[in-house]
Amino acid sequence: MAQETGRRQNSVLRSLDWWTIGIYLALLVFGWISVCGASYNYGDTDIFSLGSRSGMQIVWIGTSIVLGFVILMLDDRFYDTFSYVIYAALLLLLFATIFNPHQIKGSRSWLVLGPLRLQPAEFAKFATALAVSKLMSTYGFSIHQWKHFAAACAVVVLPMLFIIGQRETGSALVYSAFFLMFYREGMPGSVLFTAVAMVIYFVVGIKYEEVFLWGMPTSLGKFVVLLLVHVFTAGMVYTYCKDRRQTWIILLYTVGATALALFFSKFVIPFDVVWVQLAVSALLIGYLIYGWLSTRLRTYLYIVLFAVGSIAFFNLADFVLNDVMEPHQRVRINVLLGLDEDLAGAGYNVHQSEIAIGSGGLQGKGFLNGTQTKLKFVPEQDTDFIFCTVGEEEGFVGSAGVLLLFLLLILRLIHLAERQPFKFGRVYGYCVLSIFLFHVFINVGMVLGLTPVIGIPLPFFSYGGSSLWGFTILLFIFLRIDAGRNLVRN
Repeated sequence: MAQETGRRQNSVLRSLDWWTIGIYLALLVFGWISVCGASYNYGDTDIFSLGSRSGMQIVWIGTSIVLGFVILMLDDRFYDTFSYVIYAALLLLLFATIFNPHQIKGSRSWLVLGPLRLQPAEFAKFATALAVSKLMSTYGFSIHQWKHFAAACAVVVLPMLFIIGQRETGSALVYSAFFLMFYREGMPGSVLFTAVAMVIYFVVGIKYEEVFLWGMPTSLGKFVVLLLVHVFTAGMVYTYCKDRRQTWIILLYTVGATALALFFSKFVIPFDVVWVQLAVSALLIGYLIYGWLSTRLRTYLYIVLFAVGSIAFFNLADFVLNDVMEPHQRVRINVLLGLDEDLAGAGYNVHQSEIAIGSGGLQGKGFLNGTQTKLKFVPEQDTDFIFCTVGEEEGFVGSAGVLLLFLLLILRLIHLAERQPFKFGRVYGYCVLSIFLFHVFINVGMVLGLTPVIGIPLPFFSYGGSSLWGFTILLFIFLRIDAGRNLVRN
């Protein structure tokens, strides 16, 4: 029995993807160098001291490597068998954290255990990935059946709600990355397109709401959003109904009526063209309902729901921004869209990080020589904004190198996910891939001022044990599943 276990472990070690482990170790090294640079103060003599952030990060890195080794030693079937148990345990922990009396920066997402602070939301990612993989790999599951798709969405949304209850909106948004996995597994592209369209409506509608079109009493933001609704609807009719004639009819009447209203408002009697667009939208929806009733194709009904939902979302966007979002969230959105400068308030972090990155130039200022970071101009520079330290000390070359490492990790995860013989492993692999991609894209984007500041860590770089352990567990469970793909089962 001992010989059999030993042979199995040797086989696992031979089957491990050492390329991915090599990338992981490289990211840990560069991450520690960045934490060291971000937390270093002039005059410090020992960067390895446990009293310093860089010294403690070595502890987190060491424990993460040990944790990864333990994960690799477990049977890969353990993660499949106990997926729901792990998920339920993390859900209970997330729910209990809502009532946590300790608040850190307005968030209740941290559990304080003496000198140790843990953030359950970081560990709930791998638990959710395991649970949704288990569900989607069960016999008879089909993402094309709405009840099955709804069940998978519920597995993802439930921890999101608990995390929002902890006042940690940024961490909750990470779970939207699972929809990339759903798309890979067959979720209709129209769902992903609808989400992208909603973002476009929100950005355009809010940014240009107070801009008037050619001196007329017509909001440019509202005008463009409604025009996009008409064009997108026509495009969906062409794509999903394969009816070119109806597509041209919709475009002709909607765009034609809008153009005539614009001409009349500009040269005859000025009025708000948006009202004409809303009337045209109502007629368009009626026309699509007629198409559904006459052909009995449910595709028309889905397009009707898209059009109605788009208009409803367009009208609710302003209400959500001004009456639903917290004041600090609203200010961050306004700063991102260029509606407010607020360089001394909500825009301060991004402005200072841009200065730090720009000051690094091509080759950077060198290790521990960054002036912006040493003088602490950038808040959270060793956690959420750690990429600005990379830009200042390592310059464009170092920043590009770090992004290249992340790109190699993403590409390697795609390769590993695609070679899985079972659906459980493939789905979990794409969950891991989606989470890493979301973190890197949003974190680097917010440091560069391209995405909203939502406060999520950069994998393997940001200081802290919870995020480093969470990402390590997430990655190494997949490596263990992949290593067992060719093992002979008894």
